[in-house]
Amino acid sequence: MAMQRMVLQIGMGTDIRGADSTKAAVRALRDALWHNSLTVTHALGVPVDSMHVAVTIGAPRPETVDKAQVLAVLPHGTGTVTVVEGGLEIPNEAGTGSTLLAHAAAEVFLDIDENGRPAA
Repeated sequence: MAMQRMVLQIGMGTDIRGADSTKAAVRALRDALWHNSLTVTHALGVPVDSMHVAVTIGAPRPETVDKAQVLAVLPHGTGTVTVVEGGLEIPNEAGTGSTLLAHAAAEVFLDIDENGRPAA
């Protein structure tokens, strides 16, 4: 048996005035997840919590993203969070703040065999 990617979901989140990387990352993951209703687990007859979700966040200052807060967004299964440099930061005209954009990719994996059947 092997973990196989079944779904790729993408999203974008912002913090308009606070430049809070974690807030933007959480919003990006919610954007990726909340626009979908995954039925792949039901179609395969496996529990929804058997999913493993690999989350990748792109943010201008990766070290400032609280991975635990991002991971807490997942409604089902287990997950991991990797944060890489990405996204966008747009300073305001006064130079006193900025708008921060983060991007999220959520890859949903299930343990299935070469015939597409779930692991026993």
